[in-house]
Amino acid sequence: MSLANLTTLLRIALIPPIVWFYYSNQAQAHLIAAVIFTIASLTDWLDGYLARKLNQATELGAFLDPVADKLLVVVVSLVLLSAYPALLLPVAIIVVRELVISALREWTAAKGKRVAVAFTGKLKATIQMIAIIALLMLEDGEPRLLRLLGTGLIYLSAILALWSMGQYFHRAWQSLREREQA
Repeated sequence: MSLANLTTLLRIALIPPIVWFYYSNQAQAHLIAAVIFTIASLTDWLDGYLARKLNQATELGAFLDPVADKLLVVVVSLVLLSAYPALLLPVAIIVVRELVISALREWTAAKGKRVAVAFTGKLKATIQMIAIIALLMLEDGEPRLLRLLGTGLIYLSAILALWSMGQYFHRAWQSLREREQA
């Protein structure tokens, strides 16, 4: 197994410790969960870099990477929803978007096409990761500013999720129409 794929698997393996620390009563548990989530988020960049730099791109990696991304975001978003019920709308949007995009990618792949990630999707992912890190760090009595930052960014990432989903559908539709016309 390539180093890039091992890095992707590490992202998946880090999900249970994030959840465990977040719900534990240990001192600084939320901060530790946020640090582990940050490391897991950085592996998303690292596995792609390694695959390109070491020429280790594989079909397995192409499959695992988006699965690992979605598992990390969805599981941790649901953990945060249990602590912050006011996040129901943006978390629902984010989870639905992740499922719809996965289905869209699978459908277009079955048609012999691949839809590239748009800048808006990358921006959404970055803002989403920052929001999740901020919200994971919160403990009782934490500064209100951190809570407002995390909440505001998660709502912004939900808006970008909708926007990027529209872009994916548009690109997929164009790609499939071009294929049919060829």
